[in-house]
Amino acid sequence: MPNLKELEHALPVAPLKLVVMESAEKLGNEINAYLVQFRKTLKNTFRNDPALQGYSEESFLARAYCPRFGTGEAKGMFLDSVRGKDLFILTDICNHSITYTINGRVNHKSPDDHYQDLKRVIAAATNRTHRINVIMPFLYEGRQHKRTARESLDCAMMLEELYHMGIHNFITFDAHDPKICNSIPLNGFDNYVTPYNFVQALLDKEKDLIIDKDHLVVISPDEGALNRAIFFANVLGVNTGMFYKRRDYTTIVNGRNPIVAHEFLGDSLDGKDVIIMDDMISSGESMLDTARLLKEMNARRVFICCTFGLFTNGIQAFDKAYEKCYFERLITTNLNYHPPELESRPYYLQANMSKFIASIINFMNHDVSMENVHTSADKIRRRLDSYNRREDIEHYN
Repeated sequence: MPNLKELEHALPVAPLKLVVMESAEKLGNEINAYLVQFRKTLKNTFRNDPALQGYSEESFLARAYCPRFGTGEAKGMFLDSVRGKDLFILTDICNHSITYTINGRVNHKSPDDHYQDLKRVIAAATNRTHRINVIMPFLYEGRQHKRTARESLDCAMMLEELYHMGIHNFITFDAHDPKICNSIPLNGFDNYVTPYNFVQALLDKEKDLIIDKDHLVVISPDEGALNRAIFFANVLGVNTGMFYKRRDYTTIVNGRNPIVAHEFLGDSLDGKDVIIMDDMISSGESMLDTARLLKEMNARRVFICCTFGLFTNGIQAFDKAYEKCYFERLITTNLNYHPPELESRPYYLQANMSKFIASIINFMNHDVSMENVHTSADKIRRRLDSYNRREDIEHYN
């Protein structure tokens, strides 16, 4: 974990507790294991002070759940005391695998259901904890972040509601539009990005990449992902390009204007490896169409890097595209639920974010600068330098 010396002389704001909602159980257990490891190995000056009882524990989990009545109504409950604790609540609003019974019928939880359960747990903890912090990797209603017509502004309303309920910090990853933080200008909003984790996962697996302007290009699949691609390309020291979606604005299908074609802006891709950067894969149609076009432009290999793999239409289309050699690797994080069968696919790599989130929690609990855990360009470059020298080194974690 970075900058440990600052933690060694810092007091925690309160005893640490982590609430893992049912939707994020696997990720939460991994984070808890790292927190236990961090606290056992950290040589904190104050750890033996009686006032800091509980600084190092075998588990930091606090049990909370949301039982439901037959009508589908629910309530939030704690099975452990959280009085005076610095509480971190982790939720995955995209986990559609969780079900509950309503009037005798099985219903899958939607993002709305997960968000309501989050509010129930916050309500059960309010006025008892020292501080409440919410970790929501995939930002609820993050794609409904601006108003362009007579429509709701759901993401901004969500953030305002949570702060009115009494939370102190809100943590998310790769927000669809980071400017949504302007809806709560007086409140904390931390948005972390994942480029280092993609670099680490890709370089660990691919041993023959040549990372320079003559052999590698970073591509944005649309205008919205251009800033991510430019940052990534600048850190890698390579060129970038982008596709823009030509839409039919005279027609609306499923609430949006259909895409007519993907047009490319950039230099020749002939014989070059290509990394596609984006924040999410929803159905995957646009991403696979982009990969197909890149191969038609004679790209050597295509690597897809997306923070959130939602796969709303399943992964069969990716299986078929891989068989047709449209792409070489697909990398997503473990920040959200994805189909279990995805991990068995030969093209899939996972960028594990558990240790990074544990570092965020640990630093925030000590109330020290969060710059300590932000991914720096220097950190990525050091990893690239070692890779270019083809050294077997320990990961920079």
